[in-house]
Amino acid sequence: MKMSVKVVLLGLAAWVGTALVEPVQAQIKTDAPAPESTSTIESLIDFAERHLHIPYRSGGESRKGFDCSGFVRYIFSNWGLSLPHSSAAQANKGQEVDIAEARPGDLIFFKGSNTKSTQVGHVGIITEVTPDYVRFIHSAFKGGIRYDLLQSQYYRNRFMAIRRILTQDDEG
Repeated sequence: MKMSVKVVLLGLAAWVGTALVEPVQAQIKTDAPAPESTSTIESLIDFAERHLHIPYRSGGESRKGFDCSGFVRYIFSNWGLSLPHSSAAQANKGQEVDIAEARPGDLIFFKGSNTKSTQVGHVGIITEVTPDYVRFIHSAFKGGIRYDLLQSQYYRNRFMAIRRILTQDDEG
């Protein structure tokens, strides 16, 4: 069968020529992620990490500066996933995940500066999960793109939810 081939290099995608492709059936164990899923998530996180120290910018969604949801939107758009430019709106996307099931690539949501609020006001991307901590990358008003831990008092007191945007179908 002839088809175009999509090549992704350093987060940039391009369609090149046509190739003769033979259909292949693959078996995927449901209890373990497919190898492609790990590489997709690792690539997404690597891409996000290349933006460390870019300054915070209210309403920003470019390398000149990002707000939290603009950063998440920008990162996921490089994988063909469109998200709204609002942390509250992003909190309605994907599937809610219990903290015990969190994994890198999931979105983590927080209240804004007011801990009594019931509204989502901040978002980040989980980069690492261990039995002791959950680390995430985000655009913070102080410090721009940086890492923080859910276990720090500031974020622990504002934690609201974790949502999975990348599904098995998206990860291949």
